[in-house]
Amino acid sequence: MQQTQVNTVIPYFHRFTGRFPELYALAAAELDEVLHLWTGLGYYARARNLHRAAQVISRESNGLLPVEIEALMALPGIGRSTAGAILSISHNLPHAILDGNVKRVLTRYHAIYGWPGDRNIEKQLWQLAARYTCADQAADYSQAIMDLGATVCRRSRPLCESCPLQGGCQARKQDLQTILPQKKPQKSLPVRKVIFAMIENAEGKVLLEKRPPSGIWGGLWSFPECAIDTDVSIWIKNRFGYLIENIQNEPGSRHTFSHFHLDIMPVRAILTTVTDAVQEATDLYWYKPAGDERSLGMAAPVKKLFENYFNSPQEAVNEQVGTMYKTGK
Repeated sequence: MQQTQVNTVIPYFHRFTGRFPELYALAAAELDEVLHLWTGLGYYARARNLHRAAQVISRESNGLLPVEIEALMALPGIGRSTAGAILSISHNLPHAILDGNVKRVLTRYHAIYGWPGDRNIEKQLWQLAARYTCADQAADYSQAIMDLGATVCRRSRPLCESCPLQGGCQARKQDLQTILPQKKPQKSLPVRKVIFAMIENAEGKVLLEKRPPSGIWGGLWSFPECAIDTDVSIWIKNRFGYLIENIQNEPGSRHTFSHFHLDIMPVRAILTTVTDAVQEATDLYWYKPAGDERSLGMAAPVKKLFENYFNSPQEAVNEQVGTMYKTGK
């Protein structure tokens, strides 16, 4: 649930744990299948980290999650707050947590100005979080303060009249609930422009390329990508050796990341002939939009393009994932 609301996560959680009911099942799975079950949830590094962490634990800890906070934080994707949440809630150990909900409660209760992500502000909030964490009721406290922030001390329209902390809340006394916590200072995001080459053969299969393991959409499958000023026909011929029968520019779209905007220009290309050579490449694959035999992880913009241009509706994806959940395949 890092960066994602509970209601959004719930159906993914049930499908994910239905397919991987215990740690060894996740560790033994192919990354493509893990990412496929994550498709649409975003922040795909979380899926890769879960997969890697499961492999480390199964290999080095006999399948048991460490109970020492330093060992837990050494696992991929587990920082101080996540480690504190795991250990306090599952083992009732007095380790502080500081997720977005907790930051909001503490910031308002103490009327702390500044963006909570600022290093100095965050240090102050960690000190407060550690001070309030109960030594003998860490599990109850951690769950309570997270739920308080999620359901009462909400980002907008906080329910101050229902809050058990209203008597000592400095933000309420000073009427600062709508001001605190302060937002991250805005800065202009750079724009990156790319072409997605949607290459289709006579059989209706579409060429996909596996992205590098790191970076945006790491490990996911996407359309081959080239620079915005590229002659796509020549680029496809030079890179893949394919001749284009028909090419068409489609309406573009923007996908925003935390640190830049990505403007995507889809270009649909129909091939005259295609060989099977690309099928042997591990990072290239001819994908059948309607019911391919492989389960591939795709980023939301790629899946949306399939829905728009290749007759692959979201319902079909959900049905496939639902079948995997029920059958355990």
